[in-house]
Amino acid sequence: MSDALLDRYGAVLLDLDGTVYHGSRPIPGAVEAVSAARERGVAVRYVTNNASKSPDDVAGTLTGMGLPAEATEVRTSSQAAGRLLAQRLPAGATVLVVGARALEDEVLAAGLRPVREAGEDVTAVVQGHSPDTGWVDLAEACLAVRAGALWVAANVDATLPAERGLLPGNGSMVAALRTATDSEPLVAGKPAPPLFHAAAADTGVPLVVGDRLDTDIAGGIAAGYDTLVVLTGVATPASVLAAVPGERAHYIAADLGALGATVAELAVGPQPGWDVAASGGTLTVSGDGGPDDDPLALLRALCSVGWRDGTTTVRPSGDAAAAALDRLGLG
Repeated sequence: MSDALLDRYGAVLLDLDGTVYHGSRPIPGAVEAVSAARERGVAVRYVTNNASKSPDDVAGTLTGMGLPAEATEVRTSSQAAGRLLAQRLPAGATVLVVGARALEDEVLAAGLRPVREAGEDVTAVVQGHSPDTGWVDLAEACLAVRAGALWVAANVDATLPAERGLLPGNGSMVAALRTATDSEPLVAGKPAPPLFHAAAADTGVPLVVGDRLDTDIAGGIAAGYDTLVVLTGVATPASVLAAVPGERAHYIAADLGALGATVAELAVGPQPGWDVAASGGTLTVSGDGGPDDDPLALLRALCSVGWRDGTTTVRPSGDAAAAALDRLGLG
């Protein structure tokens, strides 16, 4: 078997916000990495929890950034929400929509009737991200959920990566409605496996790539796929090291440029130039990292030992180890 990462997979399932782009800007290196994957014959699928855009809109945004994309290559949480509602409700049922027009369109496509105000005929509430959601929208949803309507959330991402930093995501709005109703929604998007299974249905063995441990990585693992976490969005070295078993990625990378790397360069495990020993609830690091001087190599070594021993406290032994830990934000 080849040592090249992409020679092991027939497809990459890419998260968007925080992985491919930040708001309206592609993350440096993303266009080149995705284009190179296509040239190798690897299928590319875009899997997003953002329910505010239709697949056509997402594909248009990507092509505008220089990324080749077709609407058929896009899977969104609004599509997943529509499918979940169709499974639970009779045809023609009335659904109160809290979110963007794209979510409303998926409700229609599922054979259901979307509305924006609570009423006696509302049998379900579906909630997805929209920058225009306000108190009035949440109030209508609150009335419907309290009256017994089924509540479906497209996703529960607390934050949304953007050019200026992390902004409130759909999960923050869901939290407000949860507090007001003492209810819990069904979640249609990531980390639920169906969105990943739908994206990979017509591909070879997939690799899931994302920046969030609790959605991208947890969802990929739950779906039975290998995962790669990138540090261009929500995940940090500290959160990766502290990840619970269901959120531990197989590979760790700085960004999508790693798609061109080898398995040995990315896989969690022992690393040349670093020695990590666990004792007394502490990981002690020694070594100089070798000639590559890649701090993420140390993170992969730390995770291989820390995940096994349940240890996240780190102590350096030597100046080189201290400097590397500082670069990771673990000093």
